[in-house]
Order: sequence, then structure tokens, then C-alpha cells
Amino acid sequence: MDFKQIIHSIRNKEFKPIYILHGDEPYFIDKISNTIEEYVLEEHERDFNQTIIYGRDADLVNLISELKGYPMMSERRLVILREAQDFKQIELLESYAETPMNSTIFVICYKYKTLDSRKKLIKETTKSGIVYKSDKVKEYQLPDWIVGYLKEKGFTINSKATMLLAENVGNDLSRLVNEIEKLSIILPKGSLITDQHIEENIGISKDYNVFELTNAISKLDISKANKIVNYFEHNPKATDLTVVVSNLFKFFTQIMRIHFYPNKSRDFVANALKVHPFVAGELSQASGKFPPKKIAANIEILYEFDLRSKGVNSNNVEQAELLKELIFRLLN
Repeated sequence: MDFKQIIHSIRNKEFKPIYILHGDEPYFIDKISNTIEEYVLEEHERDFNQTIIYGRDADLVNLISELKGYPMMSERRLVILREAQDFKQIELLESYAETPMNSTIFVICYKYKTLDSRKKLIKETTKSGIVYKSDKVKEYQLPDWIVGYLKEKGFTINSKATMLLAENVGNDLSRLVNEIEKLSIILPKGSLITDQHIEENIGISKDYNVFELTNAISKLDISKANKIVNYFEHNPKATDLTVVVSNLFKFFTQIMRIHFYPNKSRDFVANALKVHPFVAGELSQASGKFPPKKIAANIEILYEFDLRSKGVNSNNVEQAELLKELIFRLLN
């Protein structure tokens, strides 16, 4: 069962006695857990029938006692084990998973890592409950995820605004959702979210950011690149040299790959590089401006500046000066 199916079943009050939610992405774990908490019990039933325990404080005997308790003036009890990765005896819950109480909904929130699928706890839970592995959304999937999330909330978003969010916030979904929530409060439902909205309400400059710097370099626009670098010099919190180097390294390796593709159509490039078609089109155009020999030289320069950004052979040069030197060498 995928994330949307689980949420749908919970909202339809189709509950399982055990949910194991584990994996690297905490957003999906929190969303499922919070939805269960919202739908299992009515407000007046929670005082006597809802128990939340944190892994670091959990005691196996007391936890089992809570799980085997009977509901009071309610059909069900709800027990949530949060931060379960801190519970050292988690595998000892396998005996409970063999014969869980039908009147208890038990939710295990095991974040930032995964449980071994070969263990008996997972195997037993699969028989009567749900085991959900929460994976990070990969970078190339972020634009589509943003578009889909906003569509569910009744909004649309243009390509540049999507890329601004994806490039500047990244795949920290909790932060990304918080930023989107700001927009959904400010803007009327049905609005088209633009890069102007992102700049005005989230604080990401639509003209002076790493995405626009990469775009300027891709078009050999020295004037625009220098303006962005000067902006970064006077607004050091806007970016970091390591972020710039990382994004440019990704850009140059992508356009190097395009040079050797037999098919250079936008759809083929998008599929091969796992990027949004809009990005694929931009990269294809950029590949025509940088021959493979220059790309290889630029990648070597980026390796050098990656080390210098971390203090190796930097001679205490300010990051703003390093960035200016980097852009000059990449474009000359």
C-alpha cells in the first residue's frame, strides 16, 4: 500500500491493528501518524484511550500493558510509539505482533533509518497490519512532487517557481511543505503560483539565486553571472560556495552526458537524466555552448574549488572572492 492509499484508508476509518512506519523521510511518517491520531478517536474519547510514548522513555512491560488494555467508552484504543528508533527493545515487540489486540491501534514511528525486513517483527506485522517504508523523494522527482502537492491543495505553479522551490529548499519535505503552506494561506485557492510569489513570500530571490546563476553560466551571460555574484557578496546568507560548486558540478556533468547521447530530444534527455522536461530543454541548449573539452576543464576547476571552499589551499581567501574567481575561470 502506498502513501496515498494508506491516508485514504485511514480517512475511511479502515484501520489496521499495527502500523510500522519506518525510513529516511520523516514527513510521510508524521503525516500518516497524525492522520491516524485525527481519525481513530473522537475528541472526547482521547483522554482515556490514547497513549503517546517516546522511544527513549519506553519500557517494554508498560508498553505491552498499554497495548493489551481495553478501551473505555470507545470501540478502540490508540497507542503511538514515537521516535521508535530510540527504543532498544523494539524487536521484542514481535510476540505482540503475532497476536495483536483488535481493539488497539498500535503505531510505530521509526525515523531516519529502516528496520530489517527479514526480522520477525516486520514479517508478523505484514500479516495483520501495514509496514510502510518512507523513502526520500529524489531530487529529479521534486518538481513533480511539488506540482502534485499543490494540485491537491487547489493551486497550480509555473515552471520557474517550481524550480526555485526545488533548487533552494531541496528535498527536506517538512520545510518544503511549510513554505507551501505560507503561500496557501496568503493566496486565494485556485491561484497560479509564480516566481514573484516565491520571492515576495518565501524570501528566495527570483533573480539572484543559485538556479539563476547556473542559468546565466549556461547561456554564457557574463554580465548576469557577475550581478548575481555581487548580490551574493553583499547577501552572504543567500547562498554558500559549497552549494554553488555542487550545483555547477551537477550542471556540467549533465551537459557532458548529453554530448554523448545518440538521441538529443527533450523527452529522451529528460528520461535519461531523470529531470523535468523544462530542465532537459535548458540543458540541451546549454550543451551546445560548451564543447566536451571545456566541460572537462570546468569539472576539474570545480574539484579544485570544492577543496578550497573547505579550507584546502584557500590561503584564508574570503568565500566571496573565491566565488568571483570561480565564475571567471568557468566562463573564460
